[in-house]
Amino acid sequence: MRDVTVGIRFEGNYEASYVAGDNRDVLPTDTMKNTVYAIAAREPVREPETFALALGRHFLAGNPNLTRVRIDVTEHAWGRIARGDRQHADAFMRIGPETRTAAIQAHRKRTIVGAGVADLVILKSAHSAFAGFPRDAYTTLPETDDRIFATSLTASWRYASADLAFDPAWRAVRQLLLDVFAEHRSASVQHTLYAMGQAVLDSVEDVSAIRLVMPNKHHLPVDLRPFGLENRNEIFVPTDEPHGLIEATLVR
Repeated sequence: MRDVTVGIRFEGNYEASYVAGDNRDVLPTDTMKNTVYAIAAREPVREPETFALALGRHFLAGNPNLTRVRIDVTEHAWGRIARGDRQHADAFMRIGPETRTAAIQAHRKRTIVGAGVADLVILKSAHSAFAGFPRDAYTTLPETDDRIFATSLTASWRYASADLAFDPAWRAVRQLLLDVFAEHRSASVQHTLYAMGQAVLDSVEDVSAIRLVMPNKHHLPVDLRPFGLENRNEIFVPTDEPHGLIEATLVR
């Protein structure tokens, strides 16, 4: 079972529809919606990238005023429910909140393919620090060499070619991001973010650029002294706001 959300954006010579109300070249969004259904029925939806490419080719072929179409596909993961040592044939459970993303920009002469992951929640319980930062009259944050590092990772990368096996490439990038996050001795979110992105460029030659967004999801230690208990750096409370938002783009 595949569960995808599709977004379509047209760019081209549509001035007449805005200036003169002439709709002869405007493909209805209802037709775009129906096209998604028809292409999905005609061609099995396997990789989100290949589905997006099929949609892009279709729209460019049928709309002469279209100069560029962008297709964004978000795949929501589902897994089969296990029953004992076997997986159920027709019962599923949603895996999340992580989603797989794909984005293609199809021009008349070239096509750019991107992929990514969104809302991948990850956490390190050790080997994370933040110290040596400037202090002024309003600084209350203590320096630390031992803190919880939690984030909801969104990463998007661009492939050097539109002709490759997308599933293995996507899995390789995702696993590499997780491996580096787990093993890196972090001096800051920025420090680890850069190491993750650089590792992808160093190891996956099909990736030409990568962008990472990592909000710092704070987990604050609870002061147990009012309860007559020792603070052993074991009890934390997660906070949603405020938090820092760290992002960067790395290019070959």
